[in-house]
Amino acid sequence: MKHPKNIFLVGPMGAGKSAVGRQLARALHLSFMDSDDEIESRTGVDIPFIFEKEGEAGFRKREAAAIDDLTKLDGVVLATGGGAIVDPESRSRLGGRGFVIYLYTTVEQQHARTSKGRERPLLEDGDRREILEELLKSRDPLYREIADLVVSTDGRKVRSVAKEIIDKVS
Repeated sequence: MKHPKNIFLVGPMGAGKSAVGRQLARALHLSFMDSDDEIESRTGVDIPFIFEKEGEAGFRKREAAAIDDLTKLDGVVLATGGGAIVDPESRSRLGGRGFVIYLYTTVEQQHARTSKGRERPLLEDGDRREILEELLKSRDPLYREIADLVVSTDGRKVRSVAKEIIDKVS
């Protein structure tokens, strides 16, 4: 497989997209971008605040615009938000403008990884495990639809996942 010009990481929250993306970008001498960071930079507020003021629909609109812009860049590793693939146009842009890697992780691993750290607006109301199960059930087919490569991150260190990807894309 030829070294891709752009790598787009998709997958559920807690899959390791940002951490793996940073490692990949360093190793492949590409720029690292994170769609959530881009949205926060553009708005000057954090994602939970956007959800609070505009709801999920408002956030998804901003996310689709960021995905459109970021996928037009060359020489990037892009970590997307877990729901970026919900929008059909974003899925099309991701799938058509770069090499898409689905970082798969189980609900158990997601639950463990999302229990601390960054606020996750979609996990605020209700049983976190049930929400994660529903999200994965509805989104897994969408991730797989555009994925050029699926890599499991369960129980793995970032370096190991990045090495597997580099071995497969180099």
